[in-house]
Amino acid sequence: MNKVLHPAQSRGFADHGWLQSFHSFSFANYYNPQKMHFGVLRVLNDDEIAPSMGFGTHPHDNMEIISIPLSGELKHKDSMGNEAVIKTGEIQVMSAGTGIQHSEFNASTSDPVKLLQIWLFPNKKNVTPRYDQIQLPDLAKHNELHQVLSPHAEDAGVWIHQNAWFHMGTFDAGTTQSYSLNDSRNGLYLFIIEGSIQIEGETLGARDSIGLSDLNEISFTSVRASTRVLLMEVPMHLS
Repeated sequence: MNKVLHPAQSRGFADHGWLQSFHSFSFANYYNPQKMHFGVLRVLNDDEIAPSMGFGTHPHDNMEIISIPLSGELKHKDSMGNEAVIKTGEIQVMSAGTGIQHSEFNASTSDPVKLLQIWLFPNKKNVTPRYDQIQLPDLAKHNELHQVLSPHAEDAGVWIHQNAWFHMGTFDAGTTQSYSLNDSRNGLYLFIIEGSIQIEGETLGARDSIGLSDLNEISFTSVRASTRVLLMEVPMHLS
């Protein structure tokens, strides 16, 4: 098994006034040659956007883009004609494909919105752009991992153009959870949203991450109450 640790304090940080953003991988003005990506996982940004502020219209192409609000609401608008508000307890996916323009703003005039912005390299280039957004009611159930993303439209969660699976869960203290890979060629990247876990001889706290590869399954134990985990199974080699 290969293991890489990414402590929360090792992330890049950008303070734009209206935006506070932590970067798990090289992004914008943050560059670390040792932290370019984990397999096809290219971007994991931990953002906080001030009330009524946000990202103006900007382009993307050939990237699978996932947004997961952690608190608050995010207003989305794109060149495909989609306009939506993404709320806590939902997940949004956008396959940029041949090209798309979109904007993202905090929908609240009084409260910040906190969210994870995640980019994955696709396994198919120049696909027709698409947008999807769904509610994730199962996340309210503790002590189990809930699938929120996969390669298959008929599966639970949203789907993307990549052989990847995302799971999320909230765990009580002392709970042990196991996970078996869908594809043994993939790796796992765990991001601790809140709380603390023990995994592979390591204790991880809030916003710490660990990347694991060359394995078939793992287990972790929650150390603190209401520990929230995002587990991302991704291909380790770019298509």
